[in-house]
Amino acid sequence: MSYEQLAYVYDHLMADAPYDDWLRYLTKVTESYQAPGNRVLDLGCGTGELSIRLLKQGFDVTGVDVSEDMLAVSAEKADKEGVALPLFQQDMSKLEGLPEFDIATVFCDSLNYLSTPEEVQNTFRHVHRHLAPNGLFLFDVHSTYQMESVFLNQTFTWNEEEVAYIWSSFPGEEPHSIEHDLTFFLLDGESGQYERVEEFHQQRTYPVHDFVDWLHEAGFDVLSVTADFSDNPPGETSRRIFFTCRKK
Repeated sequence: MSYEQLAYVYDHLMADAPYDDWLRYLTKVTESYQAPGNRVLDLGCGTGELSIRLLKQGFDVTGVDVSEDMLAVSAEKADKEGVALPLFQQDMSKLEGLPEFDIATVFCDSLNYLSTPEEVQNTFRHVHRHLAPNGLFLFDVHSTYQMESVFLNQTFTWNEEEVAYIWSSFPGEEPHSIEHDLTFFLLDGESGQYERVEEFHQQRTYPVHDFVDWLHEAGFDVLSVTADFSDNPPGETSRRIFFTCRKK
């Protein structure tokens, strides 16, 4: 999937995203489980919002995303912030040719954009190959509850002067999957007219035990499974599930 023009309004739409919570989670976990170093591979880095925060905290960060448009925004943002952020356009399920890292992350439910179990399994294997011995792998995903009880058949709207959108979610064809129809109205500053942009996104998740089994098969020890930025294990109504893993 390509984010196309969505990439250029993504930060506006994600203004309330908990980037600082992801940063605190990573810092806490990497200290608690003693990451072997500070080299971070930020997969699904999007517009670089978290990558740049990590750089400012002293981490050595490399960003990877499948979207050329997202990476263009990341590069522009890093340049404005005066930080060096190496960026690569790759599909995380086909990751190759990058150096070794101490920490790999897939945050903001980016893993849920992979459409098959095989793509998730391949991602785990490729991440394992790019990690240093005892390297940490941190990621979050939507829970099955989030997919089936929060998103399902819901419509979300936003209306501001420069951008408005209608975001409708429908059940997907596969178990625990959702299809998102998005219609954006973007203000053209020169003409004063609004441009209509349509996007179609698909997300899929799996029960926790599936992720755990695939992580073990890929060569990881699962150190913790928690929910919603807390230290608590997932419950029936948890929305976001966090996995902390170590390369064997």
